[in-house]
Amino acid sequence: MTRKNLNRIKEQTIGYQLKSFGRLWPYLWPQSKPSYKIRTLFAIIATIAGQFIIVAAPFFLGQASDSIEIQITELGLGAVIGSSILILILAYGGLRLVSVMLSEGREYIFAPVAQHAQRSIATLTFAHLHKLSLRYHLEKRTGGISRVIERGIRSIDFLFRFLLFNIGPTLLQLTLAGIAFWIAYSWEFALIAVSVVITYIWFTIVTTEWRLRFRRDMNTKDTEANSKAIDSLLNYETVKYFNAEHYETQRYDKAMEGYQKAAILSRTSLATVNIGQSFLMNIGLVGLVLLATQRTLTGEMTTGDILTITLVMMQVYRPLNILGFAYREIKQALTDMEKMFALLDLQPEIQDSPDAEKLRGDQADINFSKVYFRYESERPILKDVSFTIKRGDTVAVVGPTGAGKSTLSRILFRFYDIEAGSVHINGHDIKKVSLESLRRFIGIVPQDTVLFNDTIGFNIGYANPAASQEDIETVSKNAQIHDFIESLPNGYKTLVGERGLKLSGGEKQRVAIARTLLKNPAVLILDEATSALDSVTEEGIQSALEAVSANRTTLVIAHRLSTIVNADKIIVMDKGKIVEQGEHAQLLKKNGLYKELWEQQKSKN
Repeated sequence: MTRKNLNRIKEQTIGYQLKSFGRLWPYLWPQSKPSYKIRTLFAIIATIAGQFIIVAAPFFLGQASDSIEIQITELGLGAVIGSSILILILAYGGLRLVSVMLSEGREYIFAPVAQHAQRSIATLTFAHLHKLSLRYHLEKRTGGISRVIERGIRSIDFLFRFLLFNIGPTLLQLTLAGIAFWIAYSWEFALIAVSVVITYIWFTIVTTEWRLRFRRDMNTKDTEANSKAIDSLLNYETVKYFNAEHYETQRYDKAMEGYQKAAILSRTSLATVNIGQSFLMNIGLVGLVLLATQRTLTGEMTTGDILTITLVMMQVYRPLNILGFAYREIKQALTDMEKMFALLDLQPEIQDSPDAEKLRGDQADINFSKVYFRYESERPILKDVSFTIKRGDTVAVVGPTGAGKSTLSRILFRFYDIEAGSVHINGHDIKKVSLESLRRFIGIVPQDTVLFNDTIGFNIGYANPAASQEDIETVSKNAQIHDFIESLPNGYKTLVGERGLKLSGGEKQRVAIARTLLKNPAVLILDEATSALDSVTEEGIQSALEAVSANRTTLVIAHRLSTIVNADKIIVMDKGKIVEQGEHAQLLKKNGLYKELWEQQKSKN
């Protein structure tokens, strides 16, 4: 299955829908929780028993009605009160009460199973998203993905409640009612009841399939509008910079206009379906009552039988009406689940090899050998790139924008696999080591540090959840941010805001440095870590960066050449190739690209 499944959901057959629901069964019957199996079994037994009782109850009231008529005529009203009629009426009421208790008891028993299933699937989907490649997340909008998950999880709850405890019981009740009519009265009554039900189900399926196209279109428009809203709010500052509030409002309103049109079509088509269903239900009830009345007039049946038939059909029609609603909603829920299942079916682009081993050690040497890479088939990024970083050395990579510098860090973290060549750390091909150990082995201070909407302490401690407060404060001191944090009213419990917007660029970078120190990686990547900062802030942070890179194998991706003059080796890239490499003084003597870049920055400064 490819990513296109998320955008193009094909019309599915009933068999496919049942197969989709079948994917939920392991969560209803979890192998790891025997007690939940018992709960599911008891819930099913309670459901079946309740349907037998609710079909049988009207027959008691019908008999009571006939007995009342006879005894009033023969014995008078006083005899009625003390006769078996009272028992029949109490039996009817008691059976109704028992059926309600079974229904509510079923909810009580099954609720932990349903909630566990939702939690398990939500967690599975969330974990799966983190397994998908960086390429996938760069191509997809966060708002759209969140809506897919939200609707998918919500549909699971609906499916559990309606398919298991409404559709199933309703079909059982209809079957029992048909059998009871045949045995108690005649096959004609069963035929009318069953024919109406079959016609109703056929009509519901056909019309629901027809209106699903409107629902899918409405979902698409809703996702588009939600994505635009989230994208706009995430770029709040940019909107303000360009005075674009009115423009953003117009964009969102246009998206909502598309949703409005789709929603209107969905609602009006639903009204058409409801009218047809009501017509069929009333035709069936009138037919049965007319037949029963005719038999009563000929003496074959009694007025009590008419009452029984009417009560049974009213009870049947109530879940039958729910059947129509539930079927429509289940189809819509399955439509929502299709996208979530398509998401779960996506295979991660980057996976551990079957024989993956763990990368170990506290020092590292790195070797790129004849590496070729491209993000897209027509756009090569790296071409025949080869270099080595010795243990404990600092190697800087410089070059014009688009030279492929930042791609090196993404390849080291194995966010992407290379097209040709190899990358080794301590002699191990990174394709043959576990992703968990590889990414634990490497730390990075990126150009744009994005923080969680939590406290400063949480963001620093994120590198090692087991770290103590003392550990966090120690790395903060080394990153030269401890004093700033302590000056805040809430100290390390200060909230940083969404994406860390409450902190300045320099403060965020110091948090990133402290977090990396706490991770204590063998390999450090500084990916243009100070390029977005002013020169004064950069100068203050540079010493903190030197502290974090001390005695570590370090790859510096640099924009400002003045920050890497002391590197053990400088690699100069241009258009995806290495064009020069050596120490700062050596490269200046070559009068090549490095010297040209140096002179450009020197003249600007």
